[in-house]
Amino acid sequence: MAGKKDRERRRARERYERQREQRLKQRHKIRQLAGIGGALALVLGLAVGLTVAFAGGGSPKASSSPAAKSTASPSTTASPSASASPTASTVAEPAHHCTYTAGGSASKRVSLPPATPDYTASYTATINTSVGKIQIALANSKATCTVNSFVHLASANFWNGSQCHRLSDSGGLYMLQCGDPIAKATMKLTCSSGPGAPGTGGPGYEFSDENLTGATYKAGTVAMANSGPNTNGSQFFLVFKDSALAPNYTPFGTITSGLDILQKVANAGTSCTYAGAGGGAPKEKVIIDSVTIKKT
Repeated sequence: MAGKKDRERRRARERYERQREQRLKQRHKIRQLAGIGGALALVLGLAVGLTVAFAGGGSPKASSSPAAKSTASPSTTASPSASASPTASTVAEPAHHCTYTAGGSASKRVSLPPATPDYTASYTATINTSVGKIQIALANSKATCTVNSFVHLASANFWNGSQCHRLSDSGGLYMLQCGDPIAKATMKLTCSSGPGAPGTGGPGYEFSDENLTGATYKAGTVAMANSGPNTNGSQFFLVFKDSALAPNYTPFGTITSGLDILQKVANAGTSCTYAGAGGGAPKEKVIIDSVTIKKT
């Protein structure tokens, strides 16, 4: 009897050890899955943060500014194009034809840019601001339709009397965002959000992304802000320090003079912070008096 009881106790211990080992393996697996899930959440969170940094208005919020995309639709002289907007992958550069479609919230009345760009030209833009001149070599051979729109808006005095509404100097994003006439020169920016807030407006038309393959955002890069793929409008940002951004924002120029001006504005800091998007209103107001274009 004693031998039988010993065998039963031994079998019970063995069953207990097997069950204990299975429980430990399950716990280990759960910890592994939790670790993977946490890492994925962190990566996704970072990606979303950078995206939001430029999504916005009619056109980087992450809202073309930091705010959510505007639902307002002021009247505009722009009319929808009959053809569908091409995707970035279907546009061969330099582009010989550009498609602009009505969309986004119009900050000012402006016509559509010409559908046939001068793809052989070389352009230099000068942004004349209250804190100095910023000169940009426009990349017409790599982002033809973007440059075509930029030249068109400059010629229409679209940005005259507006101010750059968003500054980011942390989190891997170092840029000054401009291009929305809703942010009037006389306005005191409060980092408000929602329809009609600075950063939610544009020209009343949108166009496709360009020049994204291998795109990087080093100091001196000028790129389009947007509220998602192929929603470019009038808002753009000027990079004053190498920034870690996904290649989602069309680079269309390089600053050749005035980078020190941007760095000075960045050093002054911000007066308020945009919720969700990051960055805030620059303490040193940057008013765009005019944008002039030199064509060669």
